[in-house]
Amino acid sequence: MTIDLLGAVRFINSRFGSRAKDIAPVGAGDWSTAYGFTLDGQEMVIRFGAHVEDFQKDQVMGSLAPPMVPVPEVTLIGETSEGFYAVSRRVRGGHLDELDAGEMRRILPGLIDALLGLQQVDTGSISHGGEWRLGGRRASWSEELLSVTGPRDRLPGWRERLDLFPAESKIFDSGVSALRRLAPRLPEYRGIAHCDLLNRNVLVDRGGLTGIIDWGNAIYGDPLYDMAWLLYWWPWYPQWQEIDLQQVLNDVWERQGGFPSQMEERLRCCLLQIGLDHIAYCAFRQRTEDMRRNAVQLLDYI
Repeated sequence: MTIDLLGAVRFINSRFGSRAKDIAPVGAGDWSTAYGFTLDGQEMVIRFGAHVEDFQKDQVMGSLAPPMVPVPEVTLIGETSEGFYAVSRRVRGGHLDELDAGEMRRILPGLIDALLGLQQVDTGSISHGGEWRLGGRRASWSEELLSVTGPRDRLPGWRERLDLFPAESKIFDSGVSALRRLAPRLPEYRGIAHCDLLNRNVLVDRGGLTGIIDWGNAIYGDPLYDMAWLLYWWPWYPQWQEIDLQQVLNDVWERQGGFPSQMEERLRCCLLQIGLDHIAYCAFRQRTEDMRRNAVQLLDYI
């Protein structure tokens, strides 16, 4: 869902009146559009989107996250004539995606600590929520991973679009076969994973994290999923290639007393799922070059 600046100004003024000032665009993604403004002198962000559950997950994480995971507080969620909106406190900072190698080296320890700290969260309030499970409520983690092969409300017709590309479709099916073979062996480790740590969703300043935003993709799943996410997307950022991310992660785990149980199998299954998911997503969005690149990368994990 998108809303232009004029529409945002009209809505904000109708909702908040003279309390709201300095309305300006912040950014837009595939699922929401954001505008900054001041409300009673406080810096805020309002987002407009079609999926209220995304905003509700932001609100939950704002209340649950430990101090090392800076999640802006969501102060208000409501409806518009075409969808939903959420108001949250604004955090400032540059984007993780835009860091050079030196800056990334300084940020990585804090980012990894935040991902580990995320596992301290009491997940009792979210563990049974369908919006926190891949593909809805599933009996096991392996079944949730394999739900990537099925229909999805937000990607209608993705398989039909993928089948227009026989080579990529064949690679996708090979990846599914590999995941079907490996996933049933996985343990049932559960925690919270953000699942979208790039795409301008991590804000940083002066060598530290200032905000982790947009929890709409977050899941109650394997805590290693976010580590796999970073490993998967690392090759897409040329400026970071001098950093051996796997070694950085290994050093962290060694300092903590040892590697996670079945680490290699768990990471591989997450990597397979991420690749499959993004082939499907890019097919749906008709981003052909990205779809092909994801397919080539998926071959590394089959």
